[in-house]
Amino acid sequence: MTALLTPLGMAGRMVLAALAAIGRMAMFAANGVVHIFRPPWYPGEFLNALIQIGWLSLPVVGLTALFTGGALALQIYAGGARFSAESVVPSIVAIGMVRELGPVLGGLMVAARVASSIAAEIGTMKVTEQIDALVTLSTHPMKYLTAPRLVAATLAVPVLVAVGDSIGILGGYLVGVNRLGFNPATYLANTREFLELSDVVSGLWKGAAFGFIVALSGCFHGMNSGRGAQGVGRATKSAVVAASVMILAANYVLTEVFFSA
Repeated sequence: MTALLTPLGMAGRMVLAALAAIGRMAMFAANGVVHIFRPPWYPGEFLNALIQIGWLSLPVVGLTALFTGGALALQIYAGGARFSAESVVPSIVAIGMVRELGPVLGGLMVAARVASSIAAEIGTMKVTEQIDALVTLSTHPMKYLTAPRLVAATLAVPVLVAVGDSIGILGGYLVGVNRLGFNPATYLANTREFLELSDVVSGLWKGAAFGFIVALSGCFHGMNSGRGAQGVGRATKSAVVAASVMILAANYVLTEVFFSA
């Protein structure tokens, strides 16, 4: 009996720890959202976060989308050739990019770059007692460090997703025309015919949600970083892992909301 209860006890403790972590992050998110709407505001921090999250993430998101669009065109063509349905390549590339691959891969790349950076920056500030110094100067850390990053990421990632969608469709077009022999005018016509505004809008909403998740994960794990270099390293790793898992989970939930009908 003891041998049976020990694994169950360990599983129960793991579940309780996971639920406690989810609760702490939910309370942190609610606190951060409240501080977004309460003065004072720090436009300098917001603009700096906007540049770091948006502009500087553009190259990696663009390259990821370009190669993803090209690979997607090759895979769909190879699969469609089995059923004499090669003509679906333009429409499937466009729909796949704007609905799923653009937002998800863009969010994951931003999570890898931004969540780790935010967690390392805030974790280092905590270790070096700079956050305590902010409190001493009557500056709320949530308002100065978290709120600007939440807003910047929520606004910047949808723009990155839109740019990534365009580049991904371009990648599919280049491969389709130059590698697979599609007529350029026909390829563009099929893309325009089957791509709907709701597809694009759903991807942008996903981008906003993923941006919020990235900034939230980075700020939360940075604020709760342990002491020393090892603590900052663990916070950075946890921020990327948590952001990636939450992005994939949120993607499923949002897909159910937008397309379950």
